Amino acid sequence: MAINFEIDLPEERLEGQLPDHKPPMTAHEVVAEANRCLYCFDAPCTAACPTSVDVPEFIRQLSTENIEGAAKTILQSNILGYSCARVCPVDVLCEGSCVYHQLNEKPIAIGRLQRHATEFALDTGLRIFTPGPDSGRRVALIGAGPASLACAFELRLLGHSCVLFEARPTPGGLNTNGIAPYKLPAADAIREVDHLLDIGGIELRMGAAVGTEVTIGELLQDFDAVFVGVGLGLDTPLSAAGAEVEGVVGAVEWIERMKLEGGYTIPGRIRSVAVIGGGNSALDVVREMVELGIENVTLVYRRDEAGMPGYGHEWVKAKQWGARGLWNTLPSAVLSENGAVTGLRCVKTRLVANEGGRASVETIAGSEFELQCEMVVAAIGQSKLTELFGAIPGLELDGGKVVIDVLSGQTANEKVFAGGDCVNGGKEVVNAAHDGKVAARGIDAYFKSLQ
Repeated sequence: MAINFEIDLPEERLEGQLPDHKPPMTAHEVVAEANRCLYCFDAPCTAACPTSVDVPEFIRQLSTENIEGAAKTILQSNILGYSCARVCPVDVLCEGSCVYHQLNEKPIAIGRLQRHATEFALDTGLRIFTPGPDSGRRVALIGAGPASLACAFELRLLGHSCVLFEARPTPGGLNTNGIAPYKLPAADAIREVDHLLDIGGIELRMGAAVGTEVTIGELLQDFDAVFVGVGLGLDTPLSAAGAEVEGVVGAVEWIERMKLEGGYTIPGRIRSVAVIGGGNSALDVVREMVELGIENVTLVYRRDEAGMPGYGHEWVKAKQWGARGLWNTLPSAVLSENGAVTGLRCVKTRLVANEGGRASVETIAGSEFELQCEMVVAAIGQSKLTELFGAIPGLELDGGKVVIDVLSGQTANEKVFAGGDCVNGGKEVVNAAHDGKVAARGIDAYFKSLQ
């Protein structure tokens, strides 16, 4: 496989200590598992996939050891099929829809079968696709995460050239710097980007922040269309008193440092960690901390366990590994001595019913208590990139999210399209891949309307 860019990841990274929890299948295991598939006519697994991968077809191909055909079937629907095989919540998507559940049997291991086929494509440098006839059109894509990558690839199939503007020194977006490494290590995410760029005609400019290195105005002037796929911004800071002390960190920052920063480690004095939040980022951090040997890992959430927005199957695994949940609890202050975290002052909460809406949270007077810990990770959301969005003429926002036509990805500025987390507020990689593909076809239709 051609090397399309050079990325030197430090060798001593903390993510290397975390094992792969869904390791590759052997060739024998693949054939045996593929032969369990019932090849359902209505294929509920395909219907559950946002990118509509033909699951029965690629599994049938694997059952006959046609691995190249299986890879093509997957990648023609989702060029990010490798990372999606590893990071998708298959328990609630394709595998969660498998008819074997109705028979009280184990569902087909669709994610691991998809990994087998797509990993083969990466390992062998398999070239399946060629660019369409040159259209003479150029598209600028802001960000080099899943949405922009999927959009750029589809644009190349349609004959349009692309330039990805990535502010960071590494491509891949959250696949590289934000996905839990027990699902997808940074090096594997980068390898997928490299394989995608083999199609040619996609220029990757790293360290090119839009707004500083290049302006929105320049992109709108120099390119025929612009795709916004920037995702979300920095961690929402913890509002508790004393949260500025060292030892309090945001979940996104923590995961990125663990994955990419050489020599970054958890100080040996830390035995207890509190993770604030109830979403999937919080659950990722909990599982990572447990696996890294932290003795006491506590998930602190202001609602009850049933109200936690993170995936239930992830929390079940975290509990099996020794994590505990502290429900209906809100941190009010970070306690520290000599600049080091010693604990959290918390208050208990209760849910108050609202007519026609989600119950609100109120604190209970006199219920304060202290939780001992030496590190606090806040997983309470990420900021929206409103400054960048505000620089785009005519762009409309709803709650900080970019408003688009869902059928084309086009924004209120006819030359600008968008997809991924900046539109949906933070969903899965597979949703971003779908958005990018939809927007690419929308851009192509826009170009045709100008002829």
